[in-house]
Amino acid sequence: MAVVLPTGHGGRTALNQDRTAAAKAWAFETLQSEDWAIEPIGSDASARCYYRLVGPAQTWILMDAPPSLEPIDAFIDVQARLADAQLNVPRIEAYDRVNGFMLLSDLGRLPYLEALDSDRASGLMAAAEAALLTMQTKVSTAQLRPYDAAKLLSELDLFTDWFLKHHWRVEPTAHELDQWDTLCSVLIRSALDQAQVFCHRDYMPRNLMVSDPNPGILDFQDAVVGPVAYDLISLYMDAFFSWPRADVDHRLEAYRQSGLAAGLPLPDTPEAWLHICDLMSVQRHLKVIGIFARIAYRDGKPKYLEDTPRFFAYLAHTSARQPELFLLDELLMAWKARRQVAH
Repeated sequence: MAVVLPTGHGGRTALNQDRTAAAKAWAFETLQSEDWAIEPIGSDASARCYYRLVGPAQTWILMDAPPSLEPIDAFIDVQARLADAQLNVPRIEAYDRVNGFMLLSDLGRLPYLEALDSDRASGLMAAAEAALLTMQTKVSTAQLRPYDAAKLLSELDLFTDWFLKHHWRVEPTAHELDQWDTLCSVLIRSALDQAQVFCHRDYMPRNLMVSDPNPGILDFQDAVVGPVAYDLISLYMDAFFSWPRADVDHRLEAYRQSGLAAGLPLPDTPEAWLHICDLMSVQRHLKVIGIFARIAYRDGKPKYLEDTPRFFAYLAHTSARQPELFLLDELLMAWKARRQVAH
């Protein structure tokens, strides 16, 4: 379950409104009461929608996940894995697999994203790192899907298919596509050469709740067995909040040392670890830019594109310090010069 953007990012169709009515009726029947105030939380980048049911002494979260688009089996599976490791995830009170309804415990109203500008930031992020270390060392990965080369490549293709061609309206040349393929091969090889561990895939401040204990962890249903650097990069190089890069590098190194002490097979030197993290970050940044463009053009939610400059800033900084990424910088400069939109 994701902490979500305001409802202005997209509304519900009449069909979805019928689903909403059915979901609420199911929740009232499950709770054996209609004495609940309902607060729409909105809809995230997926087809899922959420509602907070507020009663005199308790609150619940109602999730509406259209089964043809967002089947809940993965959520149920991963929730059990995380709960078994004593991580703070929503408890599943009830679910309807056929219709895609789920009733969850409420981990609170304050996401990390809204708390990091306070004097609690250091403690909150330390707790997030500790939870991540638990995920990577104690959560079962048996029969989880692998974050394999095909998946990594399909995510990189989102950038060219949706952002480059749809948003910038640039058609890459054959030579540029050869260069892009070379770059993708470097990024994918680096990702696959890392230790492969439990990977949340969206471990960022928007999906972590200030809770007891911290953090409350949300939006975990897409977990895979994947690169050890991926979730840490997601935590510190976020779509909606930027840390000074020197602070990020410091936290990456601190995590390497903690991970080695906990038995994670991480690089022996800070330089090798930073190199891995930088290449992993580029794969994720390009994917996110592509996803934001797809959400804008396919799903009619253009506001997501407002966050792409943050990721281009990440890419520029990283490309400048890793020789393998100079090619990316050249490609982006060439494509930007030919773009047909003013962004």
